[in-house]
Amino acid sequence: MTSTITAQLAPLIQWLDLFGIGVFAASGALAAARARQTIVTFAFFALVTGVGGGTVRDLLIGAPVFWVQDWRVAAVCLGVAGLIWMTPYGFWRGRAIDWFDAVGLAVYAVFGAAKALGLGIPALPAVMMGIITACVGGIIRDVLAGEPSILLRPEIYVTAAALAAGLFVGLVLVGVPLFVAAVIGAAAGFVLRALAIARSFSIPAYRG
Repeated sequence: MTSTITAQLAPLIQWLDLFGIGVFAASGALAAARARQTIVTFAFFALVTGVGGGTVRDLLIGAPVFWVQDWRVAAVCLGVAGLIWMTPYGFWRGRAIDWFDAVGLAVYAVFGAAKALGLGIPALPAVMMGIITACVGGIIRDVLAGEPSILLRPEIYVTAAALAAGLFVGLVLVGVPLFVAAVIGAAAGFVLRALAIARSFSIPAYRG
């Protein structure tokens, strides 16, 4: 069963991986742009944001750290950093970081869960791996940029990643085709995060 899932997930994982990395790398580079940093900082922020969550995931599930094994990952991060460096800052004004991060969050939550399933990880831990994959890079980015971590803000973030990963895993388990499950999961996670950005949806805080 595990080998069948692995074979079916291989093309999906590869596509989601590079796309999610590129979008997250863009959010890292935009954080450097907002702080008016150098090209070196752009590249560092892009790389750390792009690979942070996936690195933690791979260490937890005992898999080879993905970006060390594939030169394309660093190339995508550095290429995105260079592209944003050459773009006028006014083009990225507003909440561009949040929107890039929202796309990356949804896609990478599905990707992380898919990779975990493909390696034989049970359903619930696979969902957790999706959440870690989606959230850790953005948390590291915020810490490096000296901004309040998204975890310390009441707006919906981790919940959106949990929805994307959980819905994907649930649909796969009931026999929905993998690509369809991935699209539905990622779309649901993105919509929830988008509502949090556009309408300031949030989770009630502890009132004591």
